[in-house]
Amino acid sequence: MQMLANTVNFFLGLGAAVFVPVIIIIAGLIVKMKVKDAVSSGITLGVAFSGMSMLINYMTGVITPAATAMLEFSGIDLPITDGGWTTMSTISWSWPYAFLMFPLLIVINIIMLAMNKTDTFNADLWNVWGKIFTAVAVYYITGNVIVAFIVAAVQVVFELKSADFHQHRISKLSGIPGVTCTHKMVFLAAPMYIVDCILRKIPGLNKSFNAEDLKEKLGIFAENHILGFLLGIIFGALARYDLAGILTLGVQCATALTLFPVISKYFMQALEPISNAVSEFMQSKFADREMYVGLDWPFLGGANEIWLAVIWTVPVTLIMSFILPGNKILPFAGIINIAIAVPAYLVCRGNILRMLIQCTIFTPVFLWVGTAFAPFMTELANTTKAVELAPGQMISNSSIDGPIFTYAFSHAVKALQGDFLPLIILVLWIVSFVLYARSLIQEKKEDMAKERA
Repeated sequence: MQMLANTVNFFLGLGAAVFVPVIIIIAGLIVKMKVKDAVSSGITLGVAFSGMSMLINYMTGVITPAATAMLEFSGIDLPITDGGWTTMSTISWSWPYAFLMFPLLIVINIIMLAMNKTDTFNADLWNVWGKIFTAVAVYYITGNVIVAFIVAAVQVVFELKSADFHQHRISKLSGIPGVTCTHKMVFLAAPMYIVDCILRKIPGLNKSFNAEDLKEKLGIFAENHILGFLLGIIFGALARYDLAGILTLGVQCATALTLFPVISKYFMQALEPISNAVSEFMQSKFADREMYVGLDWPFLGGANEIWLAVIWTVPVTLIMSFILPGNKILPFAGIINIAIAVPAYLVCRGNILRMLIQCTIFTPVFLWVGTAFAPFMTELANTTKAVELAPGQMISNSSIDGPIFTYAFSHAVKALQGDFLPLIILVLWIVSFVLYARSLIQEKKEDMAKERA
């Protein structure tokens, strides 16, 4: 058992930029790609992951000080430290049963593929920590390891089904065939869909308004480098930087927004060959079946709309943290909230105006859920010593992926103690998930009918 734990921890410790390409290379060889093509695709994917990670870290490094400066001016005391997703991952992996989640995820995927219950091969195994995070919460509430793994297994099933439903739209938006997203951050798209149905009935919000449309209306001011520079200037002014600091932040933001689409091209270069090979292999084995490769979100990172929403959400999150009743978390490491922008992008199909409205509406959810998760993440951190905390210090994350799903599924067992709110939220999430899935299926049918016509 210890050998299994050590093996799993070693491979996952390599990080997404190494681990996921290895999985892709192995998958490529299984579907009979040439060795040189499989290796080339895998290494290119590793380059893309590393490049996107570098840019996100760069962007976080330039935005976070400005956000911190804004917080200092407020004088508000929020006791829960925001450790971001990396700290949550470290704490989650410190759970004694964490290593068992990896084989569970693989077994469920294989069974569902064999039973034709999913068409997604999940190559995003590195993000297994998201299932561990949910299991930790369930274990903290129930004290039962088996229940914790059952809930995590249900999450795996939902991730695969969500990936199936999203694939067609993701392919249209990204231009990359045969890939989809298995990250649980897309779970937020289900409740966002309900809101989007309302927004689309409002005149002016029901028309196309993506980054290309913005360029047509604003000209050079909607170009990545100009827009990034202007946003950086605004942030620098809000943070009360001096002139040099404001101009520097402007150029730094311009750099980030200019390079994101460049890096995204490497995802397409890496994924298209493996996607085609998987498709051809499945056609040879199962003439009536398609297979999709499930990945983490970064291959969508070339969408300018995502980064506009991310930057918009920074001041929204800061303001909300000051005035939101029940919030006790100080946004910091999670201030660059990809987990709200990606689902908004998928639901709104890149409509920037609706995306910004969605991000504003759902920002409080992240703060409330981050506050709710603080007690047991702090206890686990203190118990395992995975993260050193000062006496009395609490830790959590202001951008927990799929916050409504994660909170509802992990806390639903509280209904046995008389707290029915998480169970009610769970039911509402499932209803919204079903409605959203139906809309995605219908969209695919209509597009296929148009292609045949």
